[in-house]
Amino acid sequence: MKKAWILGMLVATFLAGCNTMAGVGQDVQKGGQKLENSAERAK
Repeated sequence: MKKAWILGMLVATFLAGCNTMAGVGQDVQKGGQKLENSAERAK
């Protein structure tokens, strides 16, 4: 029973980490897009 609980916690942590990394990736992508747009306007 204890092993199943530990495995469940590891899976939950992994899934939460995936969601966090996806969110960070989207934020970085949006920041890059804004930087690219600013560079295009400055030309």
